[in-house]
Amino acid sequence: MSRLIVISNRVSAPKARSAGGAQGGLSVALAAALREYRGLWFGWSGNKTDEFTGHIDLQRHEGVTTATIDLEEQDVDEYYNGYANRTLWPLFHYRIDLAEYDRSFGSGYERVNERFAETVTPLIEPDDLIWVHDYHLIPLGMQLRERGLKNRIGFFLHIPWPPQRLLVSLPFHQRLVRSMLAYDLIGFQTEEWLDSFHHYIEREMGGTVDGDTVRVGNRTIKVAAFPIGVDAKEFGEAVRSPTAKQAHERLKRSVEDKHVIIGVDRLDYSKGLGERFLGYRRFLEEHDDCRGRVTLLQIAPPSRGEVHTYESIREHLDELSGRINGEFAEVDWVPIRYVNQGYPREELAGFYRASEIALITPLRDGMNLVAKEYVAAQDPEDPGVLILSRFAGAALQLKDALLVNPYSKDEISDAVAKALNMPKGERIRRWRAMMDSVEKEDVVWWRRNFVRALQGEEAPLGDEDKPAEAVG
Repeated sequence: MSRLIVISNRVSAPKARSAGGAQGGLSVALAAALREYRGLWFGWSGNKTDEFTGHIDLQRHEGVTTATIDLEEQDVDEYYNGYANRTLWPLFHYRIDLAEYDRSFGSGYERVNERFAETVTPLIEPDDLIWVHDYHLIPLGMQLRERGLKNRIGFFLHIPWPPQRLLVSLPFHQRLVRSMLAYDLIGFQTEEWLDSFHHYIEREMGGTVDGDTVRVGNRTIKVAAFPIGVDAKEFGEAVRSPTAKQAHERLKRSVEDKHVIIGVDRLDYSKGLGERFLGYRRFLEEHDDCRGRVTLLQIAPPSRGEVHTYESIREHLDELSGRINGEFAEVDWVPIRYVNQGYPREELAGFYRASEIALITPLRDGMNLVAKEYVAAQDPEDPGVLILSRFAGAALQLKDALLVNPYSKDEISDAVAKALNMPKGERIRRWRAMMDSVEKEDVVWWRRNFVRALQGEEAPLGDEDKPAEAVG
């Protein structure tokens, strides 16, 4: 059986799983795949070095081999803080107003992708499958081909793919997309992002689309949607752990008899936190009888602290939450508990179970695994209600959530009111439908379908692909 070589910007060793969101889910999925295929996980260590040497640090954690390299400070500034997070991230999340186009960013991005290719190539054997992840490494497949690799190489984009009319604002956009034609398989989270890619290929590259096949010149590649999931079984076990039960009781005691609305997001402008706070404020304005009875717990750990845009986000949310609390708080109640720190996976599971409502309202999101984790953590006999942005990729699968326009304060306010008053029978019906999707289309289903397609096999997205064993 072929080995699987996973390449991503950062490497998450199994013992260091993050809690909540895409990286936690990605770590679980890829660690399981690497154990199954005897592969290795290659990427940046997160550390800096005075001079790049190409030294590879090989480690083994819980049956998974990791191979990491250190980068120079200039590399991190131009490739990671620059092109990846100040150019591609805002543009791919439809925030062209925040995208920064700097020649040095582009050259740093190319340089680091070349360094990844140079150092990983000697580790790759002729029969290995190679799976490249996310927007940091779009040109890596081309770089590997230029070094003579003929392996099957797949690429998966975890974030949205922007419409053609936005992508053309990127300098050298055709060069970036053309580099993707070196892959044998490209995966997107949803059909919407897939359609945007198809549209660009046809309009800008003169290519053709035939089902899941894209042709540009003499290149033919497979392109499809592979929506990522969570490990529902593992999360169900996490919510029954002593740590989760303690977190559940801790939150319940702290709010006494008040209803808890929870939001868990990285501190990022794509998550719509400001709009969420304003929608909650509108709810308090319109439902004065609920004041003192409802608390919004917003957990928002810092993200990309070296990118200046995030400093202004934090300042804005500090000011906005303070103003709302100052306007509505009473001596024994504050409307918003705004927490700038992360929590371990099991504690989050307990917080989810203790919350009657989850308010997940990104302005644009490739998938959003927090929404799926919330569903997986609920009590089947008395589940909470998920309020979800219609602009999250997860909305296409979780159709029984209360779907809202995150830009509309009124829609958010109305959805909170509806959730608080929803009959138990309706809550159970909606939750059961969403849980069926979360269990069926889980993280194992996602990675097995992608790897099967990368191997050149047909990948039916059905029950027969759902493995019986637990993962992680």
